[in-house]
Formats: sequence, C-alpha cells, structure tokens
Amino acid sequence: MPIRWRLTLFNALIIGAILLALGLSLYLLLREALLSGAEDTVSSRAVAAARALESGEDPLKEDDVEQLTADGVFIIVRDARGRVLDRTTDFSTEEEPRDAVWERALASGNPEGGTAELSSQEPDYVYAVPVNPPAGPVRVVEAGKSYEPVEATLETFATVLAIGGLLAFLLSVGGAYLLARAALSPVEAVVSSAREMTEGDLSRRLPVAHPRDEIGRLATTINGLLARLEAAFARREEALSRQRRFAADASHELRTPLTSIAGYAQMLEEWGLRDPRTTREGVAAIRQESERMQRLVEGLLALTRGDEGAPLEIEHHDLAAVAEEAVQTARSAAGEKIALSYLPPELPVNAPFDRNRIRQVISILLDNALKYTPEGGKVTVTVRETNGWAALEVSDTGVGIPEDQLPLIFERFYRADKARASSGAGLGLSIARQIAEAHGGRIEVESTPGEGSKFTLLLPKDHSASGR
Repeated sequence: MPIRWRLTLFNALIIGAILLALGLSLYLLLREALLSGAEDTVSSRAVAAARALESGEDPLKEDDVEQLTADGVFIIVRDARGRVLDRTTDFSTEEEPRDAVWERALASGNPEGGTAELSSQEPDYVYAVPVNPPAGPVRVVEAGKSYEPVEATLETFATVLAIGGLLAFLLSVGGAYLLARAALSPVEAVVSSAREMTEGDLSRRLPVAHPRDEIGRLATTINGLLARLEAAFARREEALSRQRRFAADASHELRTPLTSIAGYAQMLEEWGLRDPRTTREGVAAIRQESERMQRLVEGLLALTRGDEGAPLEIEHHDLAAVAEEAVQTARSAAGEKIALSYLPPELPVNAPFDRNRIRQVISILLDNALKYTPEGGKVTVTVRETNGWAALEVSDTGVGIPEDQLPLIFERFYRADKARASSGAGLGLSIARQIAEAHGGRIEVESTPGEGSKFTLLLPKDHSASGR
C-alpha cells in the first residue's frame, strides 16, 4: 500500500476514534443531565405537594395542582392501603405492581424514588414522600414524570450526532488524504527527477522545496551524494584519460627507438658488415637508441612503482650533503659550457627522507636545468630551512617556461620545448613530483620566459608528515 494511503488510513482511524469517543462522551453527558434534571424536578414537586398536604390543604388547591403538574409532572395521592385518593393522570393499568415506590416509602417512612409504569407514556420516574396531615386518610404523595421526552431528545441528539460524526469523519478522511498528498508531493518530485537521471548525467540535482523539513534535508543529502559521485566519476574519467594518454605516449616513445634499432639492424644484416665504417655507425646508433629506450623503460618503471606505493626507506639525512653530491656529479657531466654553482648552508639541513629517491629528484632537477640553459648560462643550487620545511632550490638562466605551460610541465611525456623532443621522454619532472609527494612534500616552480626558471623541492622536517 502506498505511503499516501497508509497515512490517510492512519489519520482516519485516529480521527474516527476521537470522534467516536467525543460523541459517546457527549451523549452520555447529555443523557445524565436530562435524566438528572427530570428526576430532580419530580422529587422537588413531590416534596412540595407533601408539604402542602401537611399544612392542611386537602385536597390540593387548583393553583397548586397547576403549578405542581407543569412540565409533564403528575401527582398521585394515596392512603395507607395504597388506594388512590387523588390523581392528575390516568393509570396505564389497573393492576398495581408489587413492591411499588409508595409501598417502600410507607414501609421505610422516608422518601423513595424509582421507575414505574403508571402513565400512558411509560416508563416513568416516580418519587414517593410519606405525609402525616392533621386530618384525613392521606399517607403518601407520589410525583412522577415520563422518561419518553428525555428518550426522544436523546434519540434526536444521537441521530444528529451520528450524522455529524459521519460527515466529520468523511471530511477528515478527505483532509487527511489531501494533507498526505501535499506532504508527499516533494517526494514525487524527487522520484521523478531521480528517474530522469542517468549515469552520464550526474550534474542534475533533486528539487528542494523546503530545505528545513525532513524531505528537504533528505533531498539535500542526496544532492551532496550526487555531487560527490559526479566528482568521483570526473576523477575516474580523468584518470582513464591520463592512462589512455600515457599508454599512447609510451607506445609512441618506445616505437621510435625500436624502429631505429630495427632499421639499423636490417642495414647491418644486408650490407653493413661489408663496410666497417657503416658497421660502426650502425652499432653506435643501435647502442644509443637502446640506452634511450632503457632510460624510458626505467622511467616508466619508476612511475609504476610510485603509483603502486612502493615503500620508502625513510631515515634522517642532511639534504645539503645529498645536494652537494648531486651537484658534483652534474658538474662533471656539464663541463665548462654552463656554470654550475652550489651555495651550501651554514648548518646541516636534516630531514627524514629516502636518500636514493631524493638524490634522484635533485638529479632530475639539475638535468632539466642544464638541458634548457644555453651555453654560457648559469645554474645555481641552494639548500635552506623555511617554516618547518627543508628546501632545495635549483635556479637557472635558461629559456624559461611560458606561464600557460607551467601547470603542464609535471604531466607525463610533456615537454615544453618540442624542438628538444629527442633529448628526453618527458618523464623526469613527473617522477620528481611523484617522489616529493610520496615524502609528504611538493615541488614549486617559478619561471620567466627568456630569463630562467627556479624549481624548489620542499620536504617536511617532521617525520610524521613524510613517507607512506
């Protein structure tokens, strides 16, 4: 059963029970009030008639009778044997019932009340009062009144109450249905919007009519979940796109040296062995392309190990000492064409890191600086501490990097200078950033085209912030 009908049925049952209890209570209260009013009237008239007889009015005066018999009350005067001496109504039967009210009143000497069948509109309420007049045979006075007017009033009231209660119940059911429909209309809107959503269209959101109520909060929560799902799908698509681009670039980079090696091998096989000079050129080319492919494969393996979360051998080292070793190695490779200088700090700069991995990062930054610095340029390396970080800066006076290309230089296989595409695979900075982030650090870059670039490696000095 739909929630709308369940709410309607529940509300209808509750309202019906309330109407039934209220109607029954009103009926019982009115019945008690009418019966008590009739009985009080009868008893007061009986007492008044008894006092009039005891005062010597025998028989009752006509004015007294008219006053005493108002509102349908009848008076019966009896002697000690129960014979009727006077009455204002006709008996419904000539046979007196046993244990009549007047008998109990004479027997006890006190007023007695009860139900009897005396008038033509029986049943009646009768109240008997013993009297002791100065003279005469009168010994008891009865006053009575039929219950029929009360019952007629109660019957009419019950009919009106039943009809009114039924109408109120029907109106309450209709109102409960409309209320449930209005309350659940936002749910219908949410369901309708949810049905229109597809996997490829997570940008849509559920309507929120009333943000502060329960349904509004539910829709807001679902919208938040959809936003997170949309972001997750976007990240997944971005990751898949990077993987596809990575596979395509890796295939392209590997195909170039393989094609070159295959070509030179075919040349040697066909006629190169007859010419020693051609043989040497072919072998040198094969070796060069093999080394290039080896560097590329090693770079890909390094990236793969970083993606898989290869463990780091974290120990405390002096970053300045590691930088000095890397500078010496790079200086011997650079020769005299580019001035490579190292400015050591006054004190050791200790930090927790994997020595070999950070040495690889420094070598990549130095190689990148030397590669893009023209002959006669200058490359400077400095190490310092700054705000809880161990910082290594590699600045050069090279060609610089355009501002629009700065966010891309850490992408895999990206090379800012396409003319130097053969000098590297474009993996160095990607590997460097990956290693830095694995240590909880980062690499920052500043560059001005035509003036040079500055790469800064930042490593946390707190051991808890580094490593995986």
